[in-house]
Amino acid sequence: MKFGDITIEDKLGEEYTKHRIFAELTAYSDFYESLSFSIMNWMSQGTKSFINLDTYAISSIKGTINSISQILRKGRINDAYALIRKYYDSTYINIYSNLYLQDNFSIDNFIVEQIDNWRNGTETIPEFRVISKYIKESETLMPITNLLKKDDRLKKIRDRCNDNTHYNFFHNMLLNDNEIHNPNRIKYLDIISYDIESLFIQHFAYLFYSNDHFFMSSDYSDSMDIGITPEEDSQYWVAPFIQKIFTELIVKKRPDLGKEIKDNTKMHLK
Repeated sequence: MKFGDITIEDKLGEEYTKHRIFAELTAYSDFYESLSFSIMNWMSQGTKSFINLDTYAISSIKGTINSISQILRKGRINDAYALIRKYYDSTYINIYSNLYLQDNFSIDNFIVEQIDNWRNGTETIPEFRVISKYIKESETLMPITNLLKKDDRLKKIRDRCNDNTHYNFFHNMLLNDNEIHNPNRIKYLDIISYDIESLFIQHFAYLFYSNDHFFMSSDYSDSMDIGITPEEDSQYWVAPFIQKIFTELIVKKRPDLGKEIKDNTKMHLK
């Protein structure tokens, strides 16, 4: 992007354009891309879909992460927060749809209408407050919810998203102007880095706590596909890209969540 002969790099400076947030967003995007592909063959029980609903949900989330990166690269911090709120919502919808299917699918209720109708476009998903309440009151997810409630970081993130989406303060509007001098621009990138990291960790913890089979590496299925006997316990091996993010982010930044996940899975998490 140029302002006459001035580039966005000239206008915002290298401290902005080389901020760590951009590498972090790339890492999150790569993770979601790998996850979307690796879970494709897991059936979404309770719907008529032939392909796992999460494959499309996760690839859509990846797209939102990429959009956040592109918008931030143009210096539109306020617009980025509108997309961060969308990221927040989409992760909750992903958790809710998984949880609702698990809670309601049975041999007597083979098609869970609320989720399948949402899938086929005949019914909307419940509003955010309903989804949030359902997740936070879930006995299945309560150990994770209790750890996430140790502080109010997620509420503050939601408030920041809403302030920027609705222009609750004049300075929120100014954050979208990449031509004016803003001495706090790097500070806002630091905050966004923290916010997206926190939302990613929440999504990871909820999703894998209730779907630990998503951890699985491809070794077991690859062996079955080529007609050889899988190695012993290979169904419990963890995909390298998941182990990497678990070790480098989840355990490092939220060891309490990492311990809870590791202690309650048969998967061989290190």
